[in-house]
Amino acid sequence: LIFFQYIGTKYGVVKVRPHVVGKTGVQDHLEDAIRRLRPLNPASLSVSSRTDAGVHALSNSAHFDLQRKNDKPPFTEDVLVQALNYHLKTEQIVTHAHRVSDDFHARYSAQSRTYIYRIALGLPHYSALPLVDCQLCWNLRNELDVEAMREAAAMLVGTHDFSTFRAVNSDMPFKSPVKTLDVVDIQPGSSFAGAHFHVRRMTGALVAVGQRQLSLPQLREIMEARDSLIYPQGLAAPAYGLFLTRVEYRET
Repeated sequence: LIFFQYIGTKYGVVKVRPHVVGKTGVQDHLEDAIRRLRPLNPASLSVSSRTDAGVHALSNSAHFDLQRKNDKPPFTEDVLVQALNYHLKTEQIVTHAHRVSDDFHARYSAQSRTYIYRIALGLPHYSALPLVDCQLCWNLRNELDVEAMREAAAMLVGTHDFSTFRAVNSDMPFKSPVKTLDVVDIQPGSSFAGAHFHVRRMTGALVAVGQRQLSLPQLREIMEARDSLIYPQGLAAPAYGLFLTRVEYRET
C-alpha cells in the first residue's frame, strides 16, 4: 500500500482508457514507475480514489503486488518509496508505503476519505491570486453569507441518499447513492472539508446558498428529489479547488 501526492491540473483523469492516445493519467505514471523496478510479474495497481479531472491529492493511496526477480528479497518500505520517487521525477511524490495482507484492497478497505475545497474571496480578478494559489482554489469576487452556508452544510451531515449530487455523465459503475457525511466545516480564510460524495456539487450548492442564489428550502427540495437531473446546471464548483487530503484504514 502506497500513499502519494499530485497536482491534478495537468491530468485529465486518474486512469486514461487504453484507446486514448497522447494522454496520461496519475495511475499511468505510477504504473510506469513500478515497471521500471523490473518486477517478476506485471503489477496491477488499484487506486483508492479516482478523483475527477483537475482534482488534486495531498494523500491518495493505491495497492499492488510486487515480486522481485531471481528470488531477491522484497524492497523495504523506505527503499520502495525512494525507488518509485526516483522514477516518478516531479510528476508525483510517494510519501510512504506499508506492507499489507493479501486480502487488502486500497479502495474497498478504506473506512473514510477527507476532502478540502479551497475558496478565495474578495479578489477582483483571478490574476490577483498569488502564483502558488493559481489553479489551486476557486476565486469568487463577492463575499459569502457564511452563516447561511453553515445552515446548509448541516443539512448535508448524516446518512442520506445523495443521488442529486451524482454526476449525470458519470462513467463509474453505479453504486448505492446512500452515503454518510460525517463532518462539513465552513471556515472563512481556511477551507471546506468533508467526507466525499460529489464534493464539487455539494460545494457549488453551498456557495450558491452563500451568494443567496439558492435558499435553504430550495436546497432541501433538491436533496429530497434524489435525482441528479434536478441539480442546477453550471452550479458545480470547479475541479481545481478540490484536494483529497486523507484516506483512512483500520489498523491491522
